[in-house]
Amino acid sequence: MSTAEVRPPLPPFTRESAIEKVRLAEDGWNSRDPERVSLAYTLDTQWRNRAEFAHNREEAKSFLTRKWAKELDYRLIKELWAHGDNRIAVRYAYEWHDDSGNWFRSYGNENWEFDENGLMFNRYACINDMPIKESDRKFHWPLGRRPDDHPGLSDLGL
Repeated sequence: MSTAEVRPPLPPFTRESAIEKVRLAEDGWNSRDPERVSLAYTLDTQWRNRAEFAHNREEAKSFLTRKWAKELDYRLIKELWAHGDNRIAVRYAYEWHDDSGNWFRSYGNENWEFDENGLMFNRYACINDMPIKESDRKFHWPLGRRPDDHPGLSDLGL
């Protein structure tokens, strides 16, 4: 594996390095750039996302392309739930709207497993979508990275 495919922080994770890994994942997903995000996963990554499965990096990238074509103005917050050795569990919420202007807040949990180079090889996600009014949105930063001073999930009561 080339050094370009090393993604610190590396396992085994401490609480601090797990929190850093979660924030880096959040930042990547908030870029809404399928190519950039896909590089955090092994070539043979295995995903379960709702009822969809990806069996490699290219399938994950295709999934992300479809996702962000549907989930418009996507903004995500992830929070560490637990960690150990090469595994991290997170909870998250994201807000988005469809092409008809209907807003949603999607809540989920993910279990992640990493290789020795810090690339994710297993990702298991469970997600529920809740319709919301635009006036009930809580994620109000410009598209892209969540500002450091924006509240996290616990601070928002989510």
